[in-house]
Amino acid sequence: MRRLPVVTALGFGALLSSVPFLPVAGQSITVVSWGGSYARAVNEGANIPFTEATGIPISLEAYNGGLAQIRAQVDIGNIHWDVVDLEMADAVRGCDEGLLAPIDIGDLPAGPDGTPAADDFVAESHTECGVGNLYWSTVYAYNDENFPDEKPTTMADFFDLQKFPGRRGMRRVPQVNLEFALIADGVPLDEVYSTLETPAGLDRAFARLATIKDEVVWWEAGAQPPQMLADREVVMSTAYNGRIFNAQILENQPFVIVWDGQLLDVGQIGIVAGTPRLEEALEYVAFSTSAESLARIGRRISYSPARRSGMPLVTTHVVAGVDMAPHMPASAGNMDRALRYDWAFWVDNQDELNERFSAWLAR
Repeated sequence: MRRLPVVTALGFGALLSSVPFLPVAGQSITVVSWGGSYARAVNEGANIPFTEATGIPISLEAYNGGLAQIRAQVDIGNIHWDVVDLEMADAVRGCDEGLLAPIDIGDLPAGPDGTPAADDFVAESHTECGVGNLYWSTVYAYNDENFPDEKPTTMADFFDLQKFPGRRGMRRVPQVNLEFALIADGVPLDEVYSTLETPAGLDRAFARLATIKDEVVWWEAGAQPPQMLADREVVMSTAYNGRIFNAQILENQPFVIVWDGQLLDVGQIGIVAGTPRLEEALEYVAFSTSAESLARIGRRISYSPARRSGMPLVTTHVVAGVDMAPHMPASAGNMDRALRYDWAFWVDNQDELNERFSAWLAR
């Protein structure tokens, strides 16, 4: 993990100390997130309070991840995105390519108890150009009404079409799918990435995926799996845990999360390099990754704050009143069979595996 620079070009720490979120109107910024129930949680937990505190309007857009749109804007010098919610591997690659602006964690606000940001953020959550925001997990879930008798309980069950027949939903990318395939094939959790680093291990993962390929419905946006489950288009699907939680709690859907083999990751907030609204973007990053903002989001969708001081602030769901702790990916019990996402592996192998995955899909 690279160390962060000591200062930023604009001396952001001085800006924050002299103007601590006073409501002075600034030019609008565009914040890009993942859409659906997650975007609503971010909007209510961070965006609306930010505008109320600073007077800076926010335009919220959705995307499905990746760097293609950021790269296109930076390459032609026509930047209309300012702040982007990123997967860790994309944040690191984007920084390496000069697509994202450096952010000094030392310039971010301290925790509620005065703990400096550098000590308050979980160490693995920040990089040179990214600030950690929330822990989230890719799991698989099923509609309980489809299985009146025996229920799926393991990752192997997701790949077992004889025991649990029916169509599966999976995201149209190699990451997570390859990890899940090896877990289902019996690879110990602590050997998944070392196995993927070998040609034989990759062949093994693709071979396992091939056993269910004809029954897979591929999804791209996080809002799709809950809808596919509700419509009975699939009997089970990989999904982001928070999206399933919201469908369970707010829509009373009979969905069940299988935590076995969950892939635990932490998201990051990044700023598009060259944005003419850098000052406002930096102010937004500081506000939206404060312990209070992250806790407000965590009380609306089951993703844990990447700041230690934010975790105790997540109590009950702001609408349903349910205790959030049992629904968080890192809660006791849910973590028993969790695999931590190895972003470094994907930084090194993303392009090659994207090509192989696309060719595999086309066959």
